[in-house]
Amino acid sequence: MEQALLEILKEKCGKDIREASDQEIYAALLCIVKDRMKGMKRNEGTKKLYYISAEFLIGKLLSNNLINLGVFEETREVLAKYGHDLTAVEEVELEPSLGNGGLGRLAACFLDSIATLGLPGDGVGLNYHDGLFRQTFVDNKQREEANPWITEQSWLTRTDCHFEIPFKDFTLTSTMYDIDVPGYQNGCNKLHLFDLDSVDESIIHDGIQFDKEDIRKNLTLFLYPDDSDEKGQLLRIYQQYFMVSNAAQLILKEAQEKGYDLYRLHEHVAIQINDTHPTMVIPELIRLLTQEKGFNMDTAIDVVRKTCAYTNHTILAEALEKWPISYLEKVVPHLLPIIRELDARVRRDYHDEKVYIIDKENRVHMAHIDIHYGYAVNGVAALHTEILKKSELKPFYDIYPEKFTNKTNGITFRRWLLHCNPKLAAYIEKLVGPEYMQDAAVLEKLLEYKDDETVLKNLRAIKKEAKLELKKYLKLTQNVDVDENSVFDIQIKRLHEYKRQQMNALYAIYKYKEIKKGNLPRRPLTMIFGAKAAPAYTIAKDIIHLILCLQQLVENDPQVSPYLKIVMVENYNVTKAEKLIPACDISEQISLASKEASGTGNMKFMLNGAVTLGTEDGANVEIHELVGDENIYIFGEKSEKVIELYDTASYCSADIYDNDPMIEELVDFIISKELIRIGDPVNLGRLYKEIVGKDWFMTLLDVKDYIKTKEQMLEDYENEKEWEQKMLVNIAKAGYFSSDRTIAEYNRDIWHL
Repeated sequence: MEQALLEILKEKCGKDIREASDQEIYAALLCIVKDRMKGMKRNEGTKKLYYISAEFLIGKLLSNNLINLGVFEETREVLAKYGHDLTAVEEVELEPSLGNGGLGRLAACFLDSIATLGLPGDGVGLNYHDGLFRQTFVDNKQREEANPWITEQSWLTRTDCHFEIPFKDFTLTSTMYDIDVPGYQNGCNKLHLFDLDSVDESIIHDGIQFDKEDIRKNLTLFLYPDDSDEKGQLLRIYQQYFMVSNAAQLILKEAQEKGYDLYRLHEHVAIQINDTHPTMVIPELIRLLTQEKGFNMDTAIDVVRKTCAYTNHTILAEALEKWPISYLEKVVPHLLPIIRELDARVRRDYHDEKVYIIDKENRVHMAHIDIHYGYAVNGVAALHTEILKKSELKPFYDIYPEKFTNKTNGITFRRWLLHCNPKLAAYIEKLVGPEYMQDAAVLEKLLEYKDDETVLKNLRAIKKEAKLELKKYLKLTQNVDVDENSVFDIQIKRLHEYKRQQMNALYAIYKYKEIKKGNLPRRPLTMIFGAKAAPAYTIAKDIIHLILCLQQLVENDPQVSPYLKIVMVENYNVTKAEKLIPACDISEQISLASKEASGTGNMKFMLNGAVTLGTEDGANVEIHELVGDENIYIFGEKSEKVIELYDTASYCSADIYDNDPMIEELVDFIISKELIRIGDPVNLGRLYKEIVGKDWFMTLLDVKDYIKTKEQMLEDYENEKEWEQKMLVNIAKAGYFSSDRTIAEYNRDIWHL
């Protein structure tokens, strides 16, 4: 690495490593790594996976690629020798704006694991120029700005692969860009991202506003453009069809280039539909096979049904897409005869309107296409899969029990331990050996040290270092001071009412009031939030406003600020997650039971020695089973009760509010004179009314138990040895949540690569 760096820096800018800037070193390392990946062996086989997803939240790639190429430590040492810090060089890299939340990050971890296991499998998505948005805070509110990331030198490689994509009124020519995905000490796959040469970022104005009808210029500008109006929804359909038509054409092109018989496509291709955004790949493949490859309809449907599999990520109705036929007519009318035919076949065989593809309101249910015309359906955590079978998708499970399977999500330890917490990774390697990087079950060996006081103290010391690092980072990036000796209580995830950041805010109000009464905590508490709210999600933005108002209130109160700190991290992304997760003491996983399909933040925190405070929801259930009652803090109603409350419409937040003085006091504080002086009465008033009048995700159902459990947790934190043991057990039991295990299960049960 040293020689390569010296040569390229001399050639490009006439400097040696010592003289070069971080920017120049980054550019040089980018060239070296891209060149090495180009020369890597490709994972090949007689069957290939195409993982289609609207999001790939890949994060910065330099260190991840250096790790997987096996030259991370060498590079770090070479840079240190010449007076440079790899962390500072990494800061130069812009984070790719290709995803938002757990769905996209999961897809990124999966690509890493697919390559690491040596499986032939590529990702397929869109090359968003400005991602979701860059979040700034103005007047204690979220403001959205464009987030460009594509520069002349990047991990993207333009290819000469182009496809014609037909829409109702015009045809567009795509361009495919590739990003190499190296496996850990294994071969290399690709992430294919489709784009249009005509996309024009100059049409963005006033934050993230743009002409939603100018498809040639806007198609790949933003991930999840605002769909609160018809124009936005039509743009989403344009995006989705553009993604899947490119994917389908690529799949058929590569199959034919390899000489495969398209009538036996399923023997050579597996397509994973990640959530419902790529569903139109099913009718599109059928269209291409019938109209261009000479298939009859029966055969085309049969082939596609044996080739496509579907991952369900949520039971939330808003995420199970349903497109009006009138909208599809305006964008992709050529798919409608096929969709109608698919629906007719379902109606011929089954007489239950719950399983029809087209409903009484003339809407196309995308998930229903996936389930009927794919060969596998999977949930992403044991609880989630059971809810799908018994409740949300029961009519389908009754028809196709053999299709349903569970594949509990996972994370790649290369990024979420080795990269973001190298000191902990090195210490674990010292204790159990390096094998855990490829076989995460080896982490269990840590349990041998559960009573070893030296090991426990070292774990706490490493955590303290991570907290100091975060302290420095928050000071540098947001000019915020935090106390590294305080408890770091962290909730970082997409802002959504079901994830219940609003309940955590009510706890902050409780704590503020307690301190004002003179009930001082034994140790200061630092509450850290990180989240973006979708631009059109008004209540989510109101919750951000409440948190930022509380942050200001506490900061300016000399009676409270020594004991309580509230920090909302601006523009939360993968880079910031990598700083926050190693420093965390309490991992907030407080979604309403039955609503979080899995969660993967809970796994990342656990791996880095945080202790979970959570409901019995998503993968929290499996974490609980693994670590035992004494190493996790569970509160709240169970999913069965919650589902019953929804089914019977018997939950009433107003009743709880009216009959519980403590809850009334906490909720009333949202519109108290203290907060109204700081915030916007419209935003705060709307949130107050939402909680009292609706509270769709039942914050008030669990808030008292939540406060009680969190207070117990803070008390237990003071028993140093027991807390250190909880940390160790969580790390030791995290091995199950390796994405390598998840992908091995997908391959064993679904893909058969």
